[in-house]
Amino acid sequence: MLKYLVVLSCALGLSASHATDITGAGSTAAAPLYLKWDAAYNKKTGNKLAYELIGSSAGIKKIKEGTTDFGASDAPMSAADLKKFNLLDFPTVISGVVPIINLPGIKEGEMRLTAEIMVGIYLGKIDKWNDVAIAKENPKLTLPNLRIVPLARADGSGTTYTLTDYFSNVNPEWKQQYGRNFSIAWQADVKTIKGTADLVSALKKTSGAIGYAEYAYVIENNLNYTQLKNHDGQFVRPNANSFNSALANSNWKTTGNFEEMLTDKPGSGSWPVTGATYVYLPRVTSRPEQSKAVIQFFTWAFLEGDDIANSLDYVRLPDNVQARVVHEMSGVVDAKGKQLTIPIFLK
Repeated sequence: MLKYLVVLSCALGLSASHATDITGAGSTAAAPLYLKWDAAYNKKTGNKLAYELIGSSAGIKKIKEGTTDFGASDAPMSAADLKKFNLLDFPTVISGVVPIINLPGIKEGEMRLTAEIMVGIYLGKIDKWNDVAIAKENPKLTLPNLRIVPLARADGSGTTYTLTDYFSNVNPEWKQQYGRNFSIAWQADVKTIKGTADLVSALKKTSGAIGYAEYAYVIENNLNYTQLKNHDGQFVRPNANSFNSALANSNWKTTGNFEEMLTDKPGSGSWPVTGATYVYLPRVTSRPEQSKAVIQFFTWAFLEGDDIANSLDYVRLPDNVQARVVHEMSGVVDAKGKQLTIPIFLK
């Protein structure tokens, strides 16, 4: 990471630092990381991040309205919206969306699911845990004759966006009926819940439930996750290695194209619902001190936050993507068109 210090210094015009607190809003999937980064950053600098876990769509709305210093989502913003609202976006880390279950007698990671089974559950076509389709993939498990209770996000969710992007890639019926989106008009049997934390809480209380969450929540809450069959027909478990495999089989490392979705990538070890989490900033800021502080925070995170990200099994960005992010951030200017001078803290 230190080799980027010169690049950062030249691109951002680093200067002596001073304290400025910042606000952010959006992605609940990114929250475990951003809150831990904030704790470490606050201890080092005295600066604070007030982060609202309100879902990706709400975070996008707030940054478009200019009522937060940065927005956060688990999907890149469309080129049309970036231009319309004069925003830039950049990824911060890579992770994965994971099916989670509450199923008596089934141990963590034992259950094997496929895209067809997942889609069947959320379309209401598979409603028992001992359904023949599930039994076929799990011949060694004793499956209960228990009703499946599918849980989903009620709010505009980047986690939902990533999951439904995956469903759309692998299932034509889903793509035609629902497509990928932050919000879905789920069929009647799906119980919708606002926020990842409340979805996790509901899953823990509901025997037979299935839901989905970003992997950091799986780790922090000791949730029972499932394996998934990937693009190459292999059953894989969610972890940093399988997220990294999906990343390695994308164009991110070769071209720095971080707009590309990372779902359903080839590779025998690739997790099929891998994705990134993103930050949105104004390109022309009416609050330069706040924008400086946001860029300072994420620059510090890229330079010094890897250990914290690793502890939650997030995957750091490839070097060429980090270099592109630095270039994007260096383009932020004040209302007079002047480049910002960004303070930075180092170890």
